[in-house]
Amino acid sequence: MVKHIVMWTLKDEQKANAEKIAGELQGKFKSLLGVVEGLTAIEIGQNYNGGNYDIVLYCEFTNRETQDAYQNHPAHVAIKGRVHELTCARECVDYEI
Repeated sequence: MVKHIVMWTLKDEQKANAEKIAGELQGKFKSLLGVVEGLTAIEIGQNYNGGNYDIVLYCEFTNRETQDAYQNHPAHVAIKGRVHELTCARECVDYEI
């Protein structure tokens, strides 16, 4: 199993809308379940504890191959476009268990 965690910083003009944005993105990312083969869990939320990142994504994949396929899946690529409009920084961690 692969776990994929992504953290984003919202652009300054978007920070006041963080809760609304987290809800919007939650719906978009949840729609990938059952569409992207090998994606077994996905959730997104707003960081309420301060720090450099405002929004966090957590995903689980069956293996590295399905995670790689997710990165280029058209449904995911469409969501990435929206995320890029809203954010100015990103960090990612992937690990296998």
